[in-house]
Amino acid sequence: MAVTNLKIEDFESTIENNDIVILDFWAEWCGPCKQFSPIFEAVSEKHPDIVFAKVNVEEQQELAGMFQVRSIPTLVFMREKIVVFSNPGMIPESNLEEGIQQLCDLDMEKVRQDLEKAQQENS
Repeated sequence: MAVTNLKIEDFESTIENNDIVILDFWAEWCGPCKQFSPIFEAVSEKHPDIVFAKVNVEEQQELAGMFQVRSIPTLVFMREKIVVFSNPGMIPESNLEEGIQQLCDLDMEKVRQDLEKAQQENS
């Protein structure tokens, strides 16, 4: 699957209908974002079962706010509607591939248990 441009109105259906979603928060004026874009595109071609979505922070400020994006580019890895990793800054292709492998290998039952435990401790 090629990279899609994600808008707030498509966000809910995108995470509801796809197990793994990787978001790239970027802006037109951002040099590192432009350098990272071909890497993101190339890796997306190798993983047709994963949704790779670009989010323009200037056009989609609400989405950027939801993910507390403070710098760009920022990558957000989601699995089963849960944010499991967020990384500000550009990363090399090998690190992106490694992150995808780790995301795929996660025991999501344990992630949900850990998340529930953390929420209980914070309340």
